[in-house]
Amino acid sequence: MKNVLIIAVFLLKVFHATCQQHDFSVIAYYAGKDTQEVEKFAISKLTHVIFSFCHLKGNRLNVDQERDSVMIHKLAGLKTKNPNLKVMLSLGGWGGCETCSDVFSEKHNRKAFAVSVKKLGNFFGTDGIDLDWEYPAIEGYPQHHYQPGDRENFTKLVKQLRKTLGKSAVISFAAGGFSKYIQKSVDWSRVMKEVNFVNLMTYDLVNGYATTTGHHTPLYSNAKQVESVDHAVRQLLALKVPQRKIVIGAAMYGRVWKDVPDVEHGLYQKGIFLEGVAYKNLSIKFSSDSGFVEHWDETSKAPFLYHPERKLFVTYDNPRSMELKTKYARERGLGGMMFWQLTEDIYQNGLLDAIDKASK
Repeated sequence: MKNVLIIAVFLLKVFHATCQQHDFSVIAYYAGKDTQEVEKFAISKLTHVIFSFCHLKGNRLNVDQERDSVMIHKLAGLKTKNPNLKVMLSLGGWGGCETCSDVFSEKHNRKAFAVSVKKLGNFFGTDGIDLDWEYPAIEGYPQHHYQPGDRENFTKLVKQLRKTLGKSAVISFAAGGFSKYIQKSVDWSRVMKEVNFVNLMTYDLVNGYATTTGHHTPLYSNAKQVESVDHAVRQLLALKVPQRKIVIGAAMYGRVWKDVPDVEHGLYQKGIFLEGVAYKNLSIKFSSDSGFVEHWDETSKAPFLYHPERKLFVTYDNPRSMELKTKYARERGLGGMMFWQLTEDIYQNGLLDAIDKASK
């Protein structure tokens, strides 16, 4: 009897561990245009892939170009290789939701939009929708209209989508990873009842409009930078957002500043934003051979590069920071990891592989 009990306990632990593994999402936004390239990535290591982006045409979700249709069909076809993969459409993106505030302020528009999402999903064989409205109720893309009523209208939009799409559809939204968004853009208690998860955009926390350098995707806050993955997660948990529905974001790209003085290796110094660079190009463009020195912020758990002669500063994610973020998500019982975006990774031994390794 004792041996039977020991075996039962062992099997229960194995079952529990397996369930935990399956419940941990690894979500890729995908903005690539080459239908052949996507197969070069380890799709088996993803649970969700989100086509980026569709946009509003009137009050309906619209696939903008024929090549986008081809790509969506291609992504949906990946289910033959990964039967558990969920393929989703997305609305918006930075600069891609110009009319969202006005359109979603009307009930009949929200209904028409939800119906269009369902029709497109049926046509392409996709599994749901991700809302990337940047941002309800607060300023986002320059000159895009926003209003205080966006917060309530976003709630109504999500409720209408759930009603129209049904319980089996995957509904998520991309949320700003900074405090102002968390505090003002979303009615968390009502919205999170309707969605499967929130994709927390815990990157661009120091963005392209900043005139001072910093970590754009740090795991932890420090004395000079409050915004971080951990800071955003703690705010959501304080608002009673279920931890299993929180998916934290990471970046497969770096941000570069020029004219940065050689003080503290360029960190938290004045500078001029120069460009974003895909992770797959970082090691080529900013190699140690060309004078760049890699540094590590032990408090924030974030890497950065600095070139003292050229006065260039680079903030980014690397395998070490990606593994630490993934372990953070697992240890706290969060829903998983997501990143922007897959085509900026390298095909093998890249950041997706770092996530996969740490998630197990």
